[in-house]
Amino acid sequence: MPSRPSENNQAQHYQLIAKAIKYLAAHQQQQPSLSVLAKHIGLSDFHFQRLFSQWVGISPKQYLQFLTKEYAKQCLLRESVMDTALMSGLSGSGRLHDLMVNIEAMTPGEYKLGGSGLTIDYGFHQTPFGECLLASTARGICKLAFYDSVSDKKQLLQELEQQWPQAKLQHTQETTANYLPLIFPAALAKSTKSQPLNILLKGTQFQLKVWEALLRIPGGEMVSYQQVASAIDSPAATRAVASAIAKNNIGYLIPCHRVIRGTGDISQYRWGQSRKQIMLGWEASVCSERQVR
Repeated sequence: MPSRPSENNQAQHYQLIAKAIKYLAAHQQQQPSLSVLAKHIGLSDFHFQRLFSQWVGISPKQYLQFLTKEYAKQCLLRESVMDTALMSGLSGSGRLHDLMVNIEAMTPGEYKLGGSGLTIDYGFHQTPFGECLLASTARGICKLAFYDSVSDKKQLLQELEQQWPQAKLQHTQETTANYLPLIFPAALAKSTKSQPLNILLKGTQFQLKVWEALLRIPGGEMVSYQQVASAIDSPAATRAVASAIAKNNIGYLIPCHRVIRGTGDISQYRWGQSRKQIMLGWEASVCSERQVR
């Protein structure tokens, strides 16, 4: 991953890599060569290979191998992965970058009040996976959502206001920026001490159960919606699980991107399929490197 060039360059580079990822997904069966990919996004072979490897952690060829249906299906066959993760609890061993994520849920009374008495700081930031809206309270992060356009950015802010209608919202970039090296330490090439991250969740009891199950999926792994439903002892609730996953408001930290269809298809993602593919490819490469070491 890049070590943080200027924000304009980082945004431009992300768009180039996203364009390459979309092309790879659409032409997977043709196994496009490095030259074909480089030409598609308008770079030389050398510069494209270097940029792609910086952002995704592996070469375009390796990335294509990681995201084939065969790799996804291998992950789905390891049902013991979810069992092991559930037994490990919400520990660093189940989270990429060895993060600990502490969950605090809104009480039914607080939920009903819509955030009355709560102050929410929010900011817009560049991340290794594009731009995001990051919002936090004294009790923890309450929203992390990605966007690709000005209209999406405005929509996310309106969404935050609707989710917390009675809270006091204040735009404070400096406050929310402090979370970035904690959320994306390896991706931002930042050296930071491992420390817990608190997140504040607002949802139904069922949604909370689903989101907690997502936290237990190890980095570099993928599970199906059915496996998540079974993990929360609701094997017949696959559709309800999918709905809960779609309503996750804290992207990446609550890794809904690790849930795919039982057929091995990567499927859609609330913040863009290409972004989901970049996250999965990078996590798979990081975990593969750790296994080699």
